Amino acid sequence: MESEGGGPPEEVDSGEERDERELDAQERARRRVALAQIRQYPDVVLRMRANEVERFDDDLARLADKMAHLMRDAHGVGLAATQVGVLQRLFVFQARDEEDVTAIVNPEITKRSSGVAVAEEGCLSLQGVLVPVERALDVTVEGQDVTGAPLRLELDEMDARVVQHEIDHLDGVLMLERTTDEARREALATLRKTL
Repeated sequence: MESEGGGPPEEVDSGEERDERELDAQERARRRVALAQIRQYPDVVLRMRANEVERFDDDLARLADKMAHLMRDAHGVGLAATQVGVLQRLFVFQARDEEDVTAIVNPEITKRSSGVAVAEEGCLSLQGVLVPVERALDVTVEGQDVTGAPLRLELDEMDARVVQHEIDHLDGVLMLERTTDEARREALATLRKTL
Protein backbone atom coordinates (compact mmCIF):
# COMPACT_ATOMS: atom_id res chain seq x y z
CA MET A 1 0.00 0.00 0.00
CA GLU A 2 1.34 3.40 -0.91
CA SER A 3 0.68 6.68 0.83
CA GLU A 4 -1.17 9.42 -1.09
CA GLY A 5 2.00 11.39 -1.75
CA GLY A 6 3.58 8.52 -3.68
CA GLY A 7 6.09 7.88 -0.89
CA PRO A 8 6.66 4.69 1.04
CA PRO A 9 3.62 2.96 2.44
CA GLU A 10 2.47 4.05 5.85
CA GLU A 11 2.65 1.54 8.64
CA VAL A 12 -0.79 0.66 9.84
CA ASP A 13 -0.58 -0.45 13.44
CA SER A 14 -3.69 -1.52 15.22
CA GLY A 15 -3.66 -1.55 19.01
CA GLU A 16 -3.97 -5.35 18.91
CA GLU A 17 -0.83 -5.74 16.80
CA ARG A 18 1.12 -3.42 19.10
CA ASP A 19 -0.12 -5.29 22.19
CA GLU A 20 0.91 -8.60 20.57
CA ARG A 21 4.43 -7.27 19.86
CA GLU A 22 4.72 -5.94 23.42
CA LEU A 23 3.53 -9.28 24.77
CA ASP A 24 6.07 -11.10 22.59
CA ALA A 25 8.81 -8.78 23.87
CA GLN A 26 7.70 -9.36 27.47
CA GLU A 27 7.60 -13.12 26.89
CA ARG A 28 11.12 -13.09 25.39
CA ALA A 29 12.38 -11.02 28.32
CA ARG A 30 10.79 -13.44 30.83
CA ARG A 31 12.42 -16.35 29.01
CA ARG A 32 15.86 -14.65 29.09
CA VAL A 33 15.53 -13.96 32.82
CA ALA A 34 14.47 -17.56 33.50
CA LEU A 35 17.31 -19.02 31.42
CA ALA A 36 19.79 -16.80 33.27
CA GLN A 37 18.77 -18.61 36.49
CA ILE A 38 19.21 -22.08 34.97
CA ARG A 39 22.70 -23.56 35.08
CA GLN A 40 24.23 -23.86 31.62
CA TYR A 41 26.71 -26.36 30.20
CA PRO A 42 29.57 -26.82 31.21
CA ASP A 43 28.62 -25.92 34.82
CA VAL A 44 30.01 -28.73 37.01
CA VAL A 45 26.81 -29.08 39.06
CA LEU A 46 25.15 -30.54 35.95
CA ARG A 47 27.46 -33.56 36.26
CA MET A 48 26.82 -34.13 39.97
CA ARG A 49 24.44 -36.69 41.44
CA ALA A 50 21.72 -35.15 43.59
CA ASN A 51 21.11 -36.29 47.17
CA GLU A 52 17.93 -37.90 48.46
CA VAL A 53 15.49 -35.45 50.01
CA GLU A 54 14.93 -36.14 53.68
CA ARG A 55 13.10 -32.99 54.81
CA PHE A 56 9.67 -32.23 53.41
CA ASP A 57 9.10 -28.67 54.51
CA ASP A 58 8.13 -25.21 53.26
CA ASP A 59 11.59 -24.71 51.75
CA LEU A 60 11.12 -27.77 49.53
CA ALA A 61 7.65 -26.61 48.47
CA ARG A 62 9.01 -23.12 47.66
CA LEU A 63 11.85 -24.64 45.62
CA ALA A 64 9.39 -26.76 43.61
CA ASP A 65 7.19 -23.71 43.03
CA LYS A 66 10.15 -21.58 41.91
CA MET A 67 11.29 -24.35 39.56
CA ALA A 68 7.80 -24.65 38.06
CA HIS A 69 7.74 -20.91 37.32
CA LEU A 70 11.25 -20.97 35.84
CA MET A 71 10.38 -23.96 33.67
CA ARG A 72 7.25 -22.29 32.31
CA ASP A 73 8.94 -18.92 31.77
CA ALA A 74 11.83 -20.64 29.96
CA HIS A 75 9.32 -22.54 27.79
CA GLY A 76 10.48 -25.91 29.07
CA VAL A 77 8.58 -29.10 29.83
CA GLY A 78 10.82 -30.30 32.67
CA LEU A 79 13.42 -28.95 35.09
CA ALA A 80 15.61 -30.77 37.63
CA ALA A 81 16.85 -29.20 40.87
CA THR A 82 20.46 -29.68 39.74
CA GLN A 83 19.71 -27.30 36.87
CA VAL A 84 19.12 -24.54 39.41
CA GLY A 85 22.19 -25.51 41.42
CA VAL A 86 20.40 -27.50 44.13
CA LEU A 87 21.69 -31.04 44.73
CA GLN A 88 18.37 -32.52 45.80
CA ARG A 89 16.44 -35.28 44.05
CA LEU A 90 13.53 -33.18 42.85
CA PHE A 91 12.21 -32.30 39.42
CA VAL A 92 9.14 -30.68 37.95
CA PHE A 93 7.49 -31.40 34.64
CA GLN A 94 4.48 -30.40 32.60
CA ALA A 95 2.55 -33.47 31.47
CA ARG A 96 1.07 -32.99 28.02
CA ASP A 97 -2.55 -33.42 29.14
CA GLU A 98 -2.29 -31.56 32.44
CA GLU A 99 -2.55 -27.87 33.20
CA ASP A 100 -0.69 -28.14 36.51
CA VAL A 101 3.01 -28.79 36.87
CA THR A 102 3.91 -32.01 38.71
CA ALA A 103 6.77 -32.09 41.22
CA ILE A 104 8.39 -35.44 41.97
CA VAL A 105 10.75 -35.91 44.92
CA ASN A 106 13.18 -38.84 45.19
CA PRO A 107 12.02 -40.25 41.85
CA GLU A 108 12.85 -43.76 40.77
CA ILE A 109 11.89 -45.51 37.56
CA THR A 110 10.47 -48.84 38.72
CA LYS A 111 9.40 -50.14 35.33
CA ARG A 112 10.50 -49.51 31.74
CA SER A 113 8.90 -50.91 28.63
CA SER A 114 11.07 -52.96 26.31
CA GLY A 115 9.87 -50.76 23.47
CA VAL A 116 12.11 -47.79 22.73
CA ALA A 117 12.08 -44.85 20.37
CA VAL A 118 14.67 -42.35 19.21
CA ALA A 119 13.62 -38.70 19.15
CA GLU A 120 15.28 -35.29 19.19
CA GLU A 121 15.71 -33.83 22.67
CA GLY A 122 16.60 -30.36 23.80
CA CYS A 123 17.57 -29.10 27.23
CA LEU A 124 17.23 -25.80 29.07
CA SER A 125 20.86 -26.24 30.22
CA LEU A 126 22.21 -26.85 26.70
CA GLN A 127 20.73 -23.99 24.70
CA GLY A 128 20.65 -24.33 20.92
CA VAL A 129 21.28 -28.08 20.91
CA LEU A 130 18.99 -30.89 19.77
CA VAL A 131 20.27 -34.46 19.72
CA PRO A 132 18.68 -37.84 19.02
CA VAL A 133 18.21 -39.88 22.19
CA GLU A 134 16.82 -43.39 22.60
CA ARG A 135 14.35 -43.73 25.49
CA ALA A 136 11.84 -46.27 26.74
CA LEU A 137 8.36 -45.61 25.40
CA ASP A 138 6.62 -46.31 28.73
CA VAL A 139 7.84 -45.92 32.29
CA THR A 140 6.47 -46.16 35.79
CA VAL A 141 8.02 -43.65 38.15
CA GLU A 142 7.61 -43.71 41.91
CA GLY A 143 8.59 -41.09 44.44
CA GLN A 144 6.92 -38.55 46.66
CA ASP A 145 5.18 -35.24 46.28
CA VAL A 146 6.50 -32.15 48.09
CA THR A 147 4.59 -33.09 51.26
CA GLY A 148 6.21 -36.54 51.37
CA ALA A 149 3.10 -38.44 50.24
CA PRO A 150 3.79 -41.41 47.95
CA LEU A 151 3.45 -40.76 44.24
CA ARG A 152 3.27 -43.27 41.38
CA LEU A 153 2.87 -42.30 37.73
CA GLU A 154 2.53 -44.50 34.68
CA LEU A 155 3.70 -42.45 31.72
CA ASP A 156 4.12 -42.92 28.01
CA GLU A 157 5.46 -41.17 24.94
CA MET A 158 6.58 -37.58 25.55
CA ASP A 159 5.83 -37.64 29.28
CA ALA A 160 7.93 -40.79 29.70
CA ARG A 161 10.76 -39.16 27.71
CA VAL A 162 10.70 -35.99 29.85
CA VAL A 163 10.78 -37.94 33.13
CA GLN A 164 13.73 -40.07 31.94
CA HIS A 165 15.59 -36.90 30.87
CA GLU A 166 15.02 -35.20 34.24
CA ILE A 167 16.03 -38.27 36.27
CA ASP A 168 19.21 -38.38 34.18
CA HIS A 169 19.88 -34.80 35.34
CA LEU A 170 19.49 -35.88 38.96
CA ASP A 171 22.07 -38.61 38.30
CA GLY A 172 24.50 -36.14 36.69
CA VAL A 173 23.92 -37.54 33.21
CA LEU A 174 23.41 -35.18 30.26
CA MET A 175 21.65 -36.03 27.02
CA LEU A 176 25.04 -35.66 25.35
CA GLU A 177 25.99 -38.96 26.95
CA ARG A 178 22.88 -40.66 25.54
CA THR A 179 23.30 -39.67 21.89
CA THR A 180 25.41 -40.80 18.95
CA ASP A 181 29.09 -39.87 18.67
CA GLU A 182 28.39 -37.72 15.61
CA ALA A 183 25.51 -35.84 17.27
CA ARG A 184 27.65 -35.33 20.40
CA ARG A 185 30.50 -33.81 18.34
CA GLU A 186 28.09 -31.45 16.55
CA ALA A 187 26.42 -30.47 19.84
CA LEU A 188 29.75 -29.78 21.54
CA ALA A 189 30.83 -27.63 18.58
CA THR A 190 27.61 -25.62 18.91
CA LEU A 191 28.07 -25.25 22.68
CA ARG A 192 31.72 -24.13 22.30
CA LYS A 193 30.54 -21.20 20.18
CA THR A 194 28.45 -19.92 23.09
CA LEU A 195 31.22 -20.17 25.72
